[in-house]
Amino acid sequence: MALEEYRRKRDFTKSPEPKGKDLPARKAPRKALFFCVQKHLASHLHYDFRIEHNGTLLSWAVPKGPSLDPKTKRLAMHVEDHPIEYGTFEGVIPSGYGAGLVMLWDRGTWTPEVDDVDKALAKGDLKFTLEGFKLKGSWVLVRTRGYSRSRDRDRDAARGESSGDGRSWLLIKHRDDWAGDLDITQFAPLSVKSERDFPEILADDNPDIWRSNRPVEGGATGAMLRSIIEEAAKLKAARIQDLPGRRQKSKVRSKGKRPKAGK
Repeated sequence: MALEEYRRKRDFTKSPEPKGKDLPARKAPRKALFFCVQKHLASHLHYDFRIEHNGTLLSWAVPKGPSLDPKTKRLAMHVEDHPIEYGTFEGVIPSGYGAGLVMLWDRGTWTPEVDDVDKALAKGDLKFTLEGFKLKGSWVLVRTRGYSRSRDRDRDAARGESSGDGRSWLLIKHRDDWAGDLDITQFAPLSVKSERDFPEILADDNPDIWRSNRPVEGGATGAMLRSIIEEAAKLKAARIQDLPGRRQKSKVRSKGKRPKAGK
């Protein structure tokens, strides 16, 4: 089944991620289907690009996020299919595979620019049009034979991954009215679901789990996570302070008379 690998990697008694339903595979018509991009801070920050096909979400991890510049080819690592329900997920994965923060960064519809999606995927050249809040226009996913930089190969080797197993693709924007040199990840960093950033998303959960079970400690990602945890803790403390019950108790205490000095 398409979701076997997805389910094998997760413990759904601990993770809030959806388990997903097994839907019958059917030939995808050339019409608009669901797509999303989830900004995921785990062992490193990346963007998960997902498109609906045959009852699941085909998924690629894009380390630097999509680029609107046609000259910029973004690495996109093909990962396991995800359930359709995952397309609306936003929140905290407390432990296990993918532990971290997930933001629904963009969503909308995608339309194949080819007659047969399966043949295009097998060939390693899928052209499509996006109609999202942030990503629009014509794009292409192109499979590559591996990385051009040795440090990337060394990094994946350290993770036990191979750059020559067909998982390495490039996500490229075509030249059209929606192309440009604007850094869309910096220009539009917030969630399209909640209009929040990572600290606000974490503040709705329990920041205590991050003090003892952090997905990453060192480097730039660790520093980013520490900053997010600190801001989330401040937001949560401010919310608790503003609770009606606490405000009422504060008023009651303020009405009490203090004993005069010497009495």
